[in-house]
Amino acid sequence: MKSFLFFIPILFISVSFPQSNSQQLRSKIDSVFTNKFFESTLMGIDVFDLTAKENLYNKNEKLLFRPASNLKILTTSAGLVFLGPDYKFKTSLYYTGKILNGTLYGDLYVVGGCDPDFSTKDIDSLASIVKANGINEITGDLFGDVSMVDSLFWGNGWMWDDDPSTDAPYLTSLNINTNSVGVVINPTKIGEKAEVELIPKSNFFKVENFTTTVPADSQNTFSLDRDWLHRKNTLIIKGNVSAKVIPDSLQDTLFVNVYKPQKYFLTLFEDALSNDNIKVDGEKYFTKVPGYAINIFNFERPYKNVITNLNKISYNLGAEMVLRALSAKFFRTPATAENGIKMIDSLIILTGMNPKDYRIVDGSGVSHYNLISAELILSFLKYIYFQKPDLYKILYQSFPVAGVDGTLKNRMTGTPAQNNVHAKTGTLSGVCSLSGYVTASNGHLIAFSMLVQNYVGSSKIGREFQDEICNILAEYK
Repeated sequence: MKSFLFFIPILFISVSFPQSNSQQLRSKIDSVFTNKFFESTLMGIDVFDLTAKENLYNKNEKLLFRPASNLKILTTSAGLVFLGPDYKFKTSLYYTGKILNGTLYGDLYVVGGCDPDFSTKDIDSLASIVKANGINEITGDLFGDVSMVDSLFWGNGWMWDDDPSTDAPYLTSLNINTNSVGVVINPTKIGEKAEVELIPKSNFFKVENFTTTVPADSQNTFSLDRDWLHRKNTLIIKGNVSAKVIPDSLQDTLFVNVYKPQKYFLTLFEDALSNDNIKVDGEKYFTKVPGYAINIFNFERPYKNVITNLNKISYNLGAEMVLRALSAKFFRTPATAENGIKMIDSLIILTGMNPKDYRIVDGSGVSHYNLISAELILSFLKYIYFQKPDLYKILYQSFPVAGVDGTLKNRMTGTPAQNNVHAKTGTLSGVCSLSGYVTASNGHLIAFSMLVQNYVGSSKIGREFQDEICNILAEYK
C-alpha cells in the first residue's frame, strides 16, 4: 500500500483594519513632531478627555519647562480654591483726629489691600468719600499704608533688562493704573518739539522731550523710555514725530512702568482731593495706620472680578497680587511671595502631585527660574473640572477665547478652534505655552497643556504648531 503526501498551498492575506479615532488623533499629533523645528526644540504635551475620562495623548509630559504665563493657571486656581471668588481686595480710608466745621484736625490714611485693578476713577471715588464726610481741609498729613506686603518690589529671578516694560511692574499693596503711566505724543509745527501728554496728567514725572516734528510724509521714529538705570521716574522721549494728523480714536498710547507706584498713588490721590477743593496742609508719607484710627470707607473688589482681566490679558501685576493675598490670608503680614507659593503647593498636593518635583518662585511666570510640567498643569485643569465644578466655570470663562478676545484674539481664526478653545497663553524669550480646554466635534470636553521651549527667534512658529494641535483636538470625533 502506497502512501501519498498532499501539499495544500496556504494563502497569506494581509488585512488592514481602520485606525480608531483615538489612534488617528495620536497619529496626527505625532506628525506635528516630525517637523524639523523639533530637532532642536522641545515640546511637552498632555491631553485628556474629561468627558470620557481617558488619556488621549502625551509626550514629554513629565519634563520640566519654563511655563511663562501658564503659571497663572496655578496661581489663579489656588486663588479660587483658597481665597474664594468672593474674596475682597480692599483699599481703605482712615483718619485720626477730629472733624470740626469742615476741617480734619488730624491725618488721612489710605491703606493698600493689593487691589491690582485700582484706577484713577477709583481714586476720584475716594476723594468724593472724603468730601462726603464733610472734610474740606486736612491740617495734618496724607499717609499711605503699604504694610500688607514685604518690601521686595520685584519677583525672584525677574530680569533687570525687562525694566521699564509694563510686563515687569513694581509691586506694592497700593497699586494704581496697573502701576504704569500712559504717554500720548502729538505733532506740533514742523521743526519743533512734539507735544507730550501724560495719562493721567500728573507732575509726578519729569519729562525729557528730545522729539522733532517732521513733515507728514515722514515716518514716526519716536521712542519712549524711563530712566530705569537710575530708578527714576524721568520719561525720555526721542525721535521724529510725523505731522500727519491722526484722529484721537486712532492714536496710540505708549506705556512704561512706574518706579515706586505707591508714591504715584498718593500724588494722584492728593490731586483728586485738590480737584474736589479739599486742601491738604501737610506732606505725603508712608506708615502703618494706627490702631485708634477711624475707618470711613472700604473700597472692595471681589476676586471673581479680578481673575477675568488677569487671565484674558495675562496681567502680571494681578497674578502677583493674588499670590500675596494668599499669603496674607493664611500667614502673617507682611505677605511674601514665598508664603503665597506654599498655598499653590497645597493645591499641587490636592491634585495628587508632589510640589517637591517642581520649582515655583513667582505668581505670574515672569521668572525663568520656574520649572513645571505639562502633566502638572493638566492635573490642575482636571482637578478644578472634576472637584470644583462651580469654580471651573469661573476659570473657564476667564481664559482667552481663540479668535475672540484676550491674548488669543488673533489666533486660530477661521478654524474649528475659533470661539471654541478657552486657554491661557504664555510667552518668554525662547518659550511659548498654551493650556486650557477645547470641545471636540463629538461633544467631549478636552483638557490640554502644551509647553514649548528652547527655540531662537520669534515664538510665531511654536504658536502655529500649538494652534494646529488645537484644531486636531477640535475635530476629534
